Amino acid sequence: MSVMGLLGGRVALVTGVSRRQGIGYAIASRLNGLGAELFLQYYAPYGGEMSREEDEVVHEIMRELDASAFGLDLAMADTPDTLVDAAVDAYGRVDVLVCNHARNGEDGALGELTAEMIDGHYAVNTRSSILLAQAFARHWKGTSGGRIVFLTSGQDLGPMPGEVAYAASKGALSSIVATLSHQLADRGITVNAVNPGPTDTGWAGPELTDFVNERMPHRRWGQPDDAARLVSWLCTDDAAWITGQVINSEGGFRR
Repeated sequence: MSVMGLLGGRVALVTGVSRRQGIGYAIASRLNGLGAELFLQYYAPYGGEMSREEDEVVHEIMRELDASAFGLDLAMADTPDTLVDAAVDAYGRVDVLVCNHARNGEDGALGELTAEMIDGHYAVNTRSSILLAQAFARHWKGTSGGRIVFLTSGQDLGPMPGEVAYAASKGALSSIVATLSHQLADRGITVNAVNPGPTDTGWAGPELTDFVNERMPHRRWGQPDDAARLVSWLCTDDAAWITGQVINSEGGFRR
């Protein structure tokens, strides 16, 4: 089978695709290259309005990848169902779900936290991903080839100073993978999570050069496509025997 045909005839729903520098865009591009049809979710950061330039980028991505897209806030309790329903309405099915979206701002160390901070991270990072998986499973009619991939972080490998709410919400997502995979295995759906490690999505400046040289054996940040190669492979039939796993893809990052 050709590489282009690995996901031919399948539909992938990818969340958090709004910037070319982001991991979501890299994942969507990889899945598109494997032949999948795409339905993308995007949202302006922290509830703000998208600028004209940001809106134009989203539409450019849609045209480039021949994708449909829906802009909505996954912090709202009913939007996971709305999103999956929209994807099924557009394509008649969804075979692959990649939960790439995340909230990683408005966080703090112990002593700086509020209930609103913690609830906000759980709503976006944890609750919406679990509800998306539930909606995906409800619509799934196949017997094999179903794929769910969560994006987590390195919270189980070492401390994440100043990011208590983010680490807790991503940790909860990692912890639920084994349970979800157990329930869905008999239906031909695999469930895995990928930790992409320190990845430059446009925020890493030259002031962090010493950090990279000391902590990253390859003397570079992870790039979005590093994670995308792994995630897209997990969505193919070659990864059919892998489920219930949290896979760390960090390039040897030294804590």
